[in-house]
Amino acid sequence: MQLMKKQKVVVVMPAYNAEKTIEKTYKEIPKGSFDSVIVVDDCSRDKTVNVSKKLGLKTIVHPKNKGYGGNQKTCYTEALKEKADIVVMLHPDYQYDPKLLPLLIEPIKQGYFDVMLGSRMQTREGALSGGMPIYKYLFNRMLTLIENITLGLNLSEYHSGYRAYTKRALEKIPFKTFSDDFVFDQQFLISARSHKLRIGEIAIPTKYFPDASSINFKRSVEYGLSTIWELIKYVSK
Repeated sequence: MQLMKKQKVVVVMPAYNAEKTIEKTYKEIPKGSFDSVIVVDDCSRDKTVNVSKKLGLKTIVHPKNKGYGGNQKTCYTEALKEKADIVVMLHPDYQYDPKLLPLLIEPIKQGYFDVMLGSRMQTREGALSGGMPIYKYLFNRMLTLIENITLGLNLSEYHSGYRAYTKRALEKIPFKTFSDDFVFDQQFLISARSHKLRIGEIAIPTKYFPDASSINFKRSVEYGLSTIWELIKYVSK
């Protein structure tokens, strides 16, 4: 029986003001499930960088804030430089459960998917009991329905920040050309669909609390409109 080649797993943390949560997030990633961690700090105003370096993590600091999408561009570029086979984006604000990382990447390791998402929306009860504001729940459901219809998929959530990608996906998708804002995530998934990459998901718990990052109502509306615009461009091709 042929042994499966070991795949290098790099965890990237797009950080912004995560001083209070980054250590807990890092320490709860199951040992042995990853090879290295890269923290990209987007010009935080707190001591995120100090904590990250104290933990011994590779830490890259943006001298100016580049935005959520801009941060991810650096994350993936650096992970590819480290010759990662699988790259996991884990927010250092502890909103997504680090202990589930092995489950998130296993379908990729087995060759079933190129992209894996952690979905908070497989049940309404789970999403709302975890503290997700009702307007965000409704926006999420509405946008996910529109995206499923447009892209011909059947995912329960497109808007999770817990994601894993193969090296192939990151090399195929032109992520450096995407927005520096939050709509980056949706541009990535739309492009993944355009390139016929396989997208899967697992259920994860919802966790909203004061130290977790979250965009406000106005920014949520802007994000939703930007997502719809990206879908219009997709069907217009």
